[in-house]
Amino acid sequence: MPVLDNPVWAALTGPHARFAEVSGAAARYDPAVTRFATLADRADPHAWADLATLIGRGGSVALSGDTVDPPAGWRVQFRGAGVQLVDDRLVAADDPDAVVLGADDVPEMLDLVERTQPGPFLARTVELGTYLGIRRGGRLVAMAGERLHPPGWTEISAVCTDEAHRGQGLATRLVRAVAAGIRRRGETPFMHASATNTNAIRLYESIGFRLRKRTMFAMLTSP
Repeated sequence: MPVLDNPVWAALTGPHARFAEVSGAAARYDPAVTRFATLADRADPHAWADLATLIGRGGSVALSGDTVDPPAGWRVQFRGAGVQLVDDRLVAADDPDAVVLGADDVPEMLDLVERTQPGPFLARTVELGTYLGIRRGGRLVAMAGERLHPPGWTEISAVCTDEAHRGQGLATRLVRAVAAGIRRRGETPFMHASATNTNAIRLYESIGFRLRKRTMFAMLTSP
């Protein structure tokens, strides 16, 4: 699974190339879509120089990897431990209540994300893949979708449920439904989660994901 060691690079130089901004050995997503950036080799100082050129002086990006230790001059705004999980025995299944979410649903999606804080989600993040939601009384109360897309894999992300509707298994149903679409393309689902979000990790492991590796997430500002 070498592409999963640097999934952002694999995605931006592969299936998500249409979203890529590239400078030498550095690449980032269109910042209106997501703030993730990446280096071909995080140990290469030239790659860090390319990233600084790409984002400009004082620019901010999100990086992930086994280690995120920038050279002198870079400022770390945030650094946190995470985990990467891969589909091992997940039972994927379409859900009759799940609806496809699109551009017209973005205001509701952003509101749900703001209230539940599943992780970064911007106005154009929905363009990265298929997002599914469940409504109650016409109101969006749960969603999940696709984010990073390295060759052969698709990340399930933005899994969240309104507080008033938790405990009903909606997150599990949506993860299974998103995974069903990924599997139909002949690809394998994977996920990232904060290492401190133990409840989510336990849920994902209980439905068939397994821990592949521990990782780091960081928000950095260029010199």
